[in-house]
Order: sequence, then structure tokens, then C-alpha cells
Amino acid sequence: MTAKKTAANYSPEVREQAVRLVLDGAGEHGSQWAAIGSIAAKIGCTAETLRRLVRQAERDRGKRAGPTSEELDRIEALEREVCELRQAHEILRKASAYFALAELDRRSKP
Repeated sequence: MTAKKTAANYSPEVREQAVRLVLDGAGEHGSQWAAIGSIAAKIGCTAETLRRLVRQAERDRGKRAGPTSEELDRIEALEREVCELRQAHEILRKASAYFALAELDRRSKP
């Protein structure tokens, strides 16, 4: 069984060149999808992987609606931060309950 490559397995240079070939070569192939299929076969990735790279490049260049790569990175960082803050909040909540219970025990003993 061979492992499939994903977009992350390709260097930024290869991804950039493949996207450029698609965007520049759509006229030669009749449609963008035909260009994607042809170029994907040449670089050894699936057409869907290359299509996603092309769509993201179009968003980054302002030619398509949706979040840019920078915005996606920022969203990911914020989601990670929210997760960390929730974990810290849960730890503090449990610690507060523990110390409150310990204080009640201390006060009830003569």
C-alpha cells in the first residue's frame, strides 16, 4: 500500500509552480479543470489536492471570496489559544473548588 501525498508534503515552490501552471495554462487546456487534471498527473498529486491549492491561491490573490491563508492561520492560532484558555479555566475552577472545600473542612474542625 502506498501512502498518498497531500499538499503539505510538497514544498512551497512546487505548490506555487503547479498553481501558476494551472492559472496560466487554463486557456491551453480548454478549462481550468482540464489544466488541473493534466498538471496534477505530472507532479504526482491528485486533481482534488491541486484544485484546493488553486482555490486557496485565488482567495489569497483576491480573485475568489473566502478566507486568505493569513486569515486561516490567524483563526487556527486563535482556536488553539481558546482551547488553552479553556483548559486553564477548568484547572483554576477545580483548584478553587478544592481549596474552598479544604477551607470548609478546616473551619469545621475544633
